[in-house]
Order: sequence, then C-alpha cells, then structure tokens
Amino acid sequence: MVGLIGALVLPGILLLLPAPAGLTAPGQRMAAVFLMALILWATEALPIAVTSLLTVLVQPLLGIEDARAAFTAFMSPVFFFVLSMFFLAAALTRSGLDRRFALSLLVRAGTDPRRVLLALMAGTAALSSILSDVAVCGIFMAVALGIFAKADVRPGSSFGRAVMMGIPIASLIGGVATPAGSAINVLGIFFIEEFGKVRVPFLSWTAIGVPMVLALTPVAWAVLCWWCPPEMKSVGDADEMRADLARLGPWSIAEKKVIALFAVLVVLWVLSTWIKSFDVTLVALGGALALFLPGMRVMTWEEGQKTVGWDALLMIGGVTSVGAASLKTGLAKWLVTAVLGGMTGWSPVWVVAAISAFAVVAHLPIPIAPVINSVLIPPIVLLAIAAGQSPALYALPVAFTASCAFLLPLDAVPLLTFARGYYRTFDMFVPGAVISVAWVVWMTALMMLLGPPLGFF
Repeated sequence: MVGLIGALVLPGILLLLPAPAGLTAPGQRMAAVFLMALILWATEALPIAVTSLLTVLVQPLLGIEDARAAFTAFMSPVFFFVLSMFFLAAALTRSGLDRRFALSLLVRAGTDPRRVLLALMAGTAALSSILSDVAVCGIFMAVALGIFAKADVRPGSSFGRAVMMGIPIASLIGGVATPAGSAINVLGIFFIEEFGKVRVPFLSWTAIGVPMVLALTPVAWAVLCWWCPPEMKSVGDADEMRADLARLGPWSIAEKKVIALFAVLVVLWVLSTWIKSFDVTLVALGGALALFLPGMRVMTWEEGQKTVGWDALLMIGGVTSVGAASLKTGLAKWLVTAVLGGMTGWSPVWVVAAISAFAVVAHLPIPIAPVINSVLIPPIVLLAIAAGQSPALYALPVAFTASCAFLLPLDAVPLLTFARGYYRTFDMFVPGAVISVAWVVWMTALMMLLGPPLGFF
C-alpha cells in the first residue's frame, strides 16, 4: 500500500509543480511516469511485468507519446535477446552441463575454503560471460548449498557469508565480459547506437570486458577473504566430489549438442564485429530456435516456455519505451544540463571516472540495473556530443557499471542469495565499496588505454 500510494502521490505532486526552467511540459509528464515506474519497480507494489506494461499505457493517456511509437519502442531487439537467453540457459541446465562444469572446478579446488570460494567465483564469472547473471547465480548458489549441507555450514558462518556474497558479485563481474553476458549489456549498446549513432562491435566491448573480469574477479575474492575469513580449515570431501563427478559418467549426447551450439554462437558473435548481419540479438535468437529443430531436440517448446521469466522480459520492454520517450520529450537533455552540464570542460579521464562513480552510487536510489541505462545513457550521449567526444567514450562506462551493484543487496542477482539468510543487508557494504572503487579505477584506466585503438576518441 505504501508503494501504491507513493506511486500516485509523488508523481502527482511533480505534475502540479511548475515545470523547471528548460524542461518542456511533455518532459515533466515523462519525469512523473519515470518516478511512478521507479517506485513501483523498487517496492514491487504491483508485479514488475504489470508496472512495465503500465509505463506504455500511460504515455498516450498523458499526451507524452502516441500509442504506436510507445509500443514500437517497447518491442526493441533487446526484448528478443532476453527471450533467447532464457531458452539457452534452460538448455544448459537441462543437459546437465552446468553441474558438470561446477563439479569439475570444485574437484580441482580441493577442500581449502579459500580455494573453494575462488573456484565458485571463477566458475560463476566464466559462465556468466555468455549467460544471464541471474541464471548463473542460481546455478552456483545451488552448488554452494549442496556443499554447505554436507559440511554443515549454516547461517552465521563467515565462510557461508563470503560464498553467498561472492557468487552474485562474481556473476555481475563476469556478466560484463561479452555483450552476450547480460541483457544489461545489450540494452546499453542498443541505447548508445540508438541515441548516439555509434556502433559498439562485439569485440570492442569484449576487449574492455575481458580485462575487467580478469582483474576484478581476483580482487573481489581477495576482498571477501579479508572481510569474511573462513572459520574452518577445510570444507567438503574431495573424494566425495570426485565420486559425484564420476557418477555423471561420459558426456551425454545432449551435453555435446549444447556445447557445440554455444561454440557456434561465440564464433558468430565474434564475426559480428565485421559482419553486421550477424547481430548479437539475431545470433542469440537463431541459437534459441536451433534448440527445437529436428536433430537437436534438447527440450520441447512446452518445457522451454516454462523457463521464460516474463517479469524480466516485460521490464526490458518498459525500460526501452521509457528511455525513448525521455529523449523525445526533452527530459534527457534537461537532465544532462541540470546534473552533468558542468563537466563539458573537464578532461575525458575525469569525466569517465565521474560518470562511472555516479553510476555506482545511482544503484542506491535506482536499484534496477536496466533503469540505470535508461536514465543515464541518453543524457550522457548528449553530454559527449556537446563535449565533442564519441558518445561511446562516455556512455560505455555507464553500460558496464550498470552491473556494478555491490553496495547493498538491492539488485535481483544478490537478492537471490540474500534470501538464504547467510548475510545481512549491510554485510555487503564494505567489501562492495572496496570492489566498486577498484571497478571505477580499472574502468577509467581501460577506457583511456583502449579508447583510442577502439575508435572511442
């Protein structure tokens, strides 16, 4: 009820106030819609999918945008990318590849709790580079809970706290390795190309994303070992894990089919850097459809459609529709002038650092990563153009840092493990702040080092 009342009263007050200087009347109405959606998404006073559809409904009712344009923006390529990745993630799980991958890592890690934590985080980061953060976090959380059950690790355990924070942190870090690693990445690239008219090729993103993951995963592991030192000297039974792996037997036909399909997808994604028709979304959609072709049959359509998260899918549509309307109504331009206009004369290094830091802190009032991209990228694209810089130079740090949600467990990924009760809300703040600082510094350094050869200067 508090969420519903807030979503009615606060936007209503905003509409009754005089429009700020420089903001058009449609822009003010769009700001009210944005505020309403943000409150409803954050409080979940209404189902997330219902709020997402509501953002489209109110645009023509308030005279912000006509119905055709609002619905056209809703059905963006990002929508179909997210749909495809639900099917691909389900194929990985149904084939058993996820469990084989996790057990293989744990067998190599042994029983030292620090090495077990590193194996879980490294495996999460690696798999998250080509699959949804939430799906991968769920997979490795299940593996960790199995270890906890056998080792009698209960809530209150320092090791349990480190693992349950480490898995979502590694999932979010690993998700930035490639554009395919997260819907947030594809959404960010879509906004940069839509509003900045600058193409971000697959390999250009990956050239920045892979070094981010390779540097930040061990940093995050070291920080968690420091903040949550394991209270035991060994965890699990190495012989038992080897037995579990052996019981899986040789690779099944389904596993071979899925690994071959992912290998083809990665090759096509890389080729999309030079062959524009191999768009990241089209390749993902083709891979998802291939799962149901004769000869593949990894799962039936009935089984596949049950794995689709409609909340996340429809939320992506609502975010893209709202983002397009904010640019058209002048809200984005007003935001960049009001909040970021003073940075136009700054050196690019300080602008990139400031934008990255701002995107990190923005997760506190806006705990929904897709909305970070929708709120910040359109005005930052305008800032870059005003400063005579490539829109990608200023907007890519936002697209990357939209995944840097480590300060509090407010994002959907950390909330998945938070619900298990192994850590409290503010347990994540100190290690999350340290990792976030490392993220901002490394993000800025990579943009300055790789920006020129990648054509972002």
